[in-house]
Amino acid sequence: MDDLLNRLPRDKHDFERVNDLKKLDKEELILLIPNLLMWLQDINWPIAIEISKLLLTIPEEVIPYVKDVLQGDDDIWKEWYLRYFVMHLPIELRQQLQEQIQRIAYKPTKGEKIEEVHITARELLGN
Repeated sequence: MDDLLNRLPRDKHDFERVNDLKKLDKEELILLIPNLLMWLQDINWPIAIEISKLLLTIPEEVIPYVKDVLQGDDDIWKEWYLRYFVMHLPIELRQQLQEQIQRIAYKPTKGEKIEEVHITARELLGN
């Protein structure tokens, strides 16, 4: 596992390591999901979009982590997950997050309203 952890990006500009991660097999990539998701905390980081695309290659394995974030209290992170990951999932996988998306869309917290996460959730629901 240490060898895999050494392959993670070292900073927000480390496209070389991101490209190396694309060469990993699925099982290795799955082990790195929690570490990779951290890069989606700020979508303005240069490598964030590429990490999101990489995670979309293993969407089923990422969904439980996305559920945790959507149930948490980091509203900006929720927005990035919805907009740059969930929005690109096949509909059948998006269904697994339906409960969380509906809650954010129709019963948003104060923070979700301030960050307009509920608007993105409604977009996902087609409203």
